[in-house]
Amino acid sequence: MSVALNAKTFLAAMFVFALVALFSSADVQLLNGQQGYTPDQPMAYSHRLHAGELGIDCLYCHYGARTSRHAGVPPAELCMNCHGSVTAGMDASALEKAAAEEEGREARQITSPELTKLYASLGRGPDGQLDESIEPKPLEWVRVHNLPDFVYFNHSVHVTRGVACESCHGPVSSMDKVRQEGSMTMGWCIDCHRSQGVTKAIKMETRDDAERKDMHVSTDCAACHY
Repeated sequence: MSVALNAKTFLAAMFVFALVALFSSADVQLLNGQQGYTPDQPMAYSHRLHAGELGIDCLYCHYGARTSRHAGVPPAELCMNCHGSVTAGMDASALEKAAAEEEGREARQITSPELTKLYASLGRGPDGQLDESIEPKPLEWVRVHNLPDFVYFNHSVHVTRGVACESCHGPVSSMDKVRQEGSMTMGWCIDCHRSQGVTKAIKMETRDDAERKDMHVSTDCAACHY
């Protein structure tokens, strides 16, 4: 009996050590335990540049957030609205223009390595033009914010209520590489709902019943779990 017990204890200990080794050596993230998660992406897209310096509105790219549960990943074709003609950063383009003027030649079109990846995903060559020899292959973006399947979250409900994207996603406009800013735990969401409820309750004294219902911020379980 003692031999069998020792064997089970040994196997259990080895299993625990294996799990510890796995989680310490691999980039493993558990649901609701991803605060600070900053995965590598197939293309170095900078929100700091686009949303920050250029001031592009979040909903221009993530337009699904207005009417859908999901904000969605923008299709690569949307990027071509700008990058059909903008093939490199301003600094690189300015350097090429200056070099061309100094050498007495026409400035060449240059394409940044990252935009080459975008073009290739659409079956285009480095110049951005369609190339039949290149097979289109969508970019496989890595999801950053990942709620459990038993949680229902609707982007459109929050966007139409005027909740700023930064409230949940943090200062994305300052991020070169997107990370999960908040904990995304149930308590984190409820704290926000409760604080909004207190703020709105002050305004309810002079409102009619319809307006009060519209301003209500639910903390009912069924709002997110049904």
